[in-house]
Amino acid sequence: MNKLTLKSLLTETRKGFEDLLYLAMDRRIRLAVTGLNQAGKTVFITSLIHQLLMGARLGGLPFFRVVADGRFQGAKTVLQSSMDIPAFRYDQFIESLKGHPAQWPRATDGLSEIRLAIRFRPGGLLHTRFKSTHTVYLDIIDYPGEWLLDLPLLGQSFNDWSNEIFALCKTPPRETLSRPWLTYLRQLQPLQPAEEGVLRQASRLFTDFLLACKREPFGLNYLQPGRFLIPGDLKDAPLLTFCPMPATERLPEPGSLAQVMAQRFESYKELVVWRFYQQHFSNFDRQIVLVDLLKGLNRGPDHFADMSRSLKSILKNFDYGRSSLLSRLLQPRIDRLLFVATKSDHVAANQHNNLERLLRRIVMDSVNEAAFNGVAVETMAISSIVSTETVVKEYEGKRLSFVRGCPKGRSEEVLLFPGEIPEKIPRPEEWHTERFNFLEFEPGSPMDDGDGRLNHYRLDLVLDFLLGDKLA
Repeated sequence: MNKLTLKSLLTETRKGFEDLLYLAMDRRIRLAVTGLNQAGKTVFITSLIHQLLMGARLGGLPFFRVVADGRFQGAKTVLQSSMDIPAFRYDQFIESLKGHPAQWPRATDGLSEIRLAIRFRPGGLLHTRFKSTHTVYLDIIDYPGEWLLDLPLLGQSFNDWSNEIFALCKTPPRETLSRPWLTYLRQLQPLQPAEEGVLRQASRLFTDFLLACKREPFGLNYLQPGRFLIPGDLKDAPLLTFCPMPATERLPEPGSLAQVMAQRFESYKELVVWRFYQQHFSNFDRQIVLVDLLKGLNRGPDHFADMSRSLKSILKNFDYGRSSLLSRLLQPRIDRLLFVATKSDHVAANQHNNLERLLRRIVMDSVNEAAFNGVAVETMAISSIVSTETVVKEYEGKRLSFVRGCPKGRSEEVLLFPGEIPEKIPRPEEWHTERFNFLEFEPGSPMDDGDGRLNHYRLDLVLDFLLGDKLA
């Protein structure tokens, strides 16, 4: 064997080893993004993509280590891998945000996806030995928070779920909102023969109740089943024509109202919830959950308690555990979970730490259990896009932090004192009418400082937590 052939063989062997190594390290990441009601999911994904496409230009993303180390070489959108999932329309959403005047993009419902290719130079031993460039493919999957909140149904019987809903309906605001549905339900006998018209009317009133809970001014989050709120192509299907029923003393006979309701509940679990878990959720690598804590505080103790219940329920859904080589190849699982309090720019900068602490306290018990089982869980306070600025001024002999911005629905900027974020969950006696009144704001004009990059708070930290280990 001559030297040229030997050198070529060694080169090919090294290349094959390198390819195998990166395959084992899983250079494809499936990042799932969801959020509680009106948490700003579309804006978040749009801004996250924008920041990656802008890369290291003009000193951006200083706390994203691959950028700070000078190893980031660029990112671009590429053809998505899933042919049966609608595309996330980044092009339309970024156009809204960069328009004159800038506008918040319309909210998205249902499932969507976009793929990015991220090119970088590996650090450490790989960088020293191979001095090559590598590419990670990032699939960002956008899906409604209502679908995530459906997953606990897989562990519930029809009677368990019904009892939980009836218990919730004894507390405000559900107590009032559920009256039309419960009044109709009291006229029915669970053991009477099922009729399609009765099933349809009962489920319609139950759906109206759920939608009333979701709408302003209540904006509740813990609402099941999720497809009753976002039916998509299942609208008017028998799968969505059921509702909770009181328990019966004896086993319902086939064809009775209670039996058909329970049967359709089980079908919903199998054909909707379990299918979503198998096709999508079980294949996610990383998960981020967006929460609008400011709105939760504005709406009072009942809404805040409902939001807390939703977050704790979400934490029970994940297949926790560290990702090993074998598990990455055979059974992907979520090994990094991030909860973020959005819209932190709507309060002064000195309140951001309290916003993060408050979120951490809500999920603390469940986070400890997840950490014990090997999953990395973090909480952060962020702004996907900054639409205000903090201004410190003296008022009645005190230095106070104000925010300057254009409140939603207005056309001129104002300077206002938004109030303080509690570090701990307020006690019952601490809730009163005037304590929390955090405003929402229109997009700033312009949205950037003239360099084309949208302003944000801590998206570089988000990227580093969710992707940093894959770009090492």
